[in-house]
Amino acid sequence: MGASTNRIGGRALAARLAGPGGYYNIGNAIGLCVGLALQVRQVALGADGGLSASLQAAHSYFAGSWNAVALTVATAIFFWSGEEYHRGLAKRPPDAARIRRGDFLSGIGAVALGMSLLLIGDPILAITSGFLHAAGKFGSAWKTGPRGTELTKPKIAHLFRKAVLISRFPAVLVALIEIVKALGSPAADVLHSMVMPATLLVCCLLWAWADILLLDQKLNVSAAGNTSQNIPE
Repeated sequence: MGASTNRIGGRALAARLAGPGGYYNIGNAIGLCVGLALQVRQVALGADGGLSASLQAAHSYFAGSWNAVALTVATAIFFWSGEEYHRGLAKRPPDAARIRRGDFLSGIGAVALGMSLLLIGDPILAITSGFLHAAGKFGSAWKTGPRGTELTKPKIAHLFRKAVLISRFPAVLVALIEIVKALGSPAADVLHSMVMPATLLVCCLLWAWADILLLDQKLNVSAAGNTSQNIPE
């Protein structure tokens, strides 16, 4: 009984982590956990290392500044978006309304991410990882009307989804540059210097793979062709 339950639970977990929604949220979880752990470690090293220091570090990470608040909002919305993708794609045929809702939410999250990046003084990543990403997601969420031809509608959706994928490249490049720089650091600092850029690289690759999965023409046809439901406000 126990082994059977474990197998069922394992299959359920594997199903939840598969597909675009799963890959998006795996990346979200990795980025959140590593970022929080590094913040706690940094604060704890300069304090008594107790619970109060850890709580202070967590507060600083999530709400210690306006850019932290914007990043927290973005992360929460991205998790919600990933769940919408998972639920929409778990159905057969895929639920076009949920997929568009995932796109719409991801666009909002990307705007919040862009604001966070602007507040920390990184306009290039704000434009690409934030606002280009948002444009691609909002475009993917846009429901074409009946005037669009069956050939044109999927092409439009495909174009916007490609924009989302392209928006990942600058962050990947930044991560690779930082990793190369870290490799030139003193031996004692290499691991610490590589943690954040390596995490960023892994997350970007997971998100990019999810973007690629969403390029499936069948999904674009489904999302573009279903005109009976509206995007949530």
